[in-house]
Amino acid sequence: MKNEGPAVSSFGIEKQGITDAGTVYWNLPPARLTELAVRRGEAYLAAEGPLVCETGQHTGRSPNDKFVVKDPATDGDIWWGDVNRPFEREKFDALLARAREYMKGRDLFVFDGYAGADPQYRINVRVITDDAWRNLFARNMFIREEDPAVLSRFEPNFTVVNVANFEADPRRDGTRTSTFILVDLAKRVALIGGTRYAGEIKKSIFSVMNYYLPKQGVLSMHCSANYGATKDDVALFFGLSGTGKTTLSADPNRTLIGDDEHGWSDAGVFNIEGGCYAKVIRLSPEGEPEIYATTRAFGTILENVVCDPETRRLDLDSDRLTENTRSSYPLTQLHNVDLGGMAGHPRNVVFLTCDAFGVLPPISRLTEEQAMYHFLSGYTAKVAGTERGVTEPKVTFSTCFGSPFLPLHPGVYAKMLGEKLKRHGSRVWLLNTGWTGGPCGVGHRMKLGFTRRMVTAALTGELDHAETWTDPIFGLAVPVRIEGVPDKLLHPRDTWHNPADYDAQASKLADMFADNFKKYESGVDEAVKAAGPSRVRV
Repeated sequence: MKNEGPAVSSFGIEKQGITDAGTVYWNLPPARLTELAVRRGEAYLAAEGPLVCETGQHTGRSPNDKFVVKDPATDGDIWWGDVNRPFEREKFDALLARAREYMKGRDLFVFDGYAGADPQYRINVRVITDDAWRNLFARNMFIREEDPAVLSRFEPNFTVVNVANFEADPRRDGTRTSTFILVDLAKRVALIGGTRYAGEIKKSIFSVMNYYLPKQGVLSMHCSANYGATKDDVALFFGLSGTGKTTLSADPNRTLIGDDEHGWSDAGVFNIEGGCYAKVIRLSPEGEPEIYATTRAFGTILENVVCDPETRRLDLDSDRLTENTRSSYPLTQLHNVDLGGMAGHPRNVVFLTCDAFGVLPPISRLTEEQAMYHFLSGYTAKVAGTERGVTEPKVTFSTCFGSPFLPLHPGVYAKMLGEKLKRHGSRVWLLNTGWTGGPCGVGHRMKLGFTRRMVTAALTGELDHAETWTDPIFGLAVPVRIEGVPDKLLHPRDTWHNPADYDAQASKLADMFADNFKKYESGVDEAVKAAGPSRVRV
């Protein structure tokens, strides 16, 4: 087994049970990884330098193929159910042994780096892949260690083994399909195979951080973050993929901390990652200039973006391969970004929802009780392509705006958020980036320019003392007017052609909120239960 690269760790992969591989490439720079990916036929270069990859049938996450390994050391902590389904230790060990056999004689790629910008809470992450491009993905997404001396003695706290081209046998291995995403929190390893979608690497480590950070008193969050003139003017944007976390946090007038995953400790907010993983379908240089620029940069990975085979020109408008086209790039490609990844406590917290019913107001301020209610509810619509099988917006409630990645009970995260909001006096807003004037298929999406203007008004304090009206069904305090935003847009019922249709849809959504929240009622105060939408018809 030959080791090659600028920084080979003395803690080799043979100590992790991987032996007799071909050449093991350690911590290669982007140029080498790109060169090898092209030479090996894994990907090709677009006209202006980014690496273009296709992930086959898996163009999004496969949540139904994700399992948590059962172990006495961690079983008592896990929120078992539809999200965290158990996988037997014996079956996991056997499948890992088969994966190790598969890796014999094959070239492998190793990335050593970190998850967590705050040194007090970061973990050492090792990612082992059987493709060069997925190792570049890991290098883009996690925090990089540039000192060869440190890398030479690097020992991982958690390892992701991504053998994308190795498929399981469900009858033999105990998996649901040939695809598997198995997280072993006790032995600190994640095993991924049967899918070429690189996002599984990123989200596996996020799930891991969602397990370890709360045990240290740190709230782990599925949110983007930025700050204004000072590091004490922090804003958080919670939301699922496709709701606007990346877009809204990339504000030219504010400094980006990170676009998707953060921790909130007693010292403040810190980024978990070192890169961004942005949706790029129908991206425009006018609407999102900084993100658009990354799609033209060397070092970026474009997943499932259509590219002309002759001219190598990109077609960001095409959804021929998937709606979930993605760009993976390091934070160093952005201009207005804090590469240290740490700042103070949030002044503002924004819950993003993509309302497919088209009935929620575009922006509203939440009381403390409403904030807890909507955090536990996590209402949005899954945007087409984010997961396999989702081809059009689908209503969902994802508790804490990230239930697929929560190993612990949602109440753990909700309690921590409530305590931190109260301690630091953070203002909380609900922002609808979804539909207005009717439901999906009838109305239209909120214009990004209006959404940006509303966010600016909230973050700068412009709305602190603004006149509001109270929505009779959802109980939300909605500004009467915001400069630069049509007054009619702030009154959703007025945007519908037939107000009676609005009333029917709003009542339907209120019922869905109430039915979903029943699972949390036993663990919250009466004031929180009463903070949700009313079933009373208008």
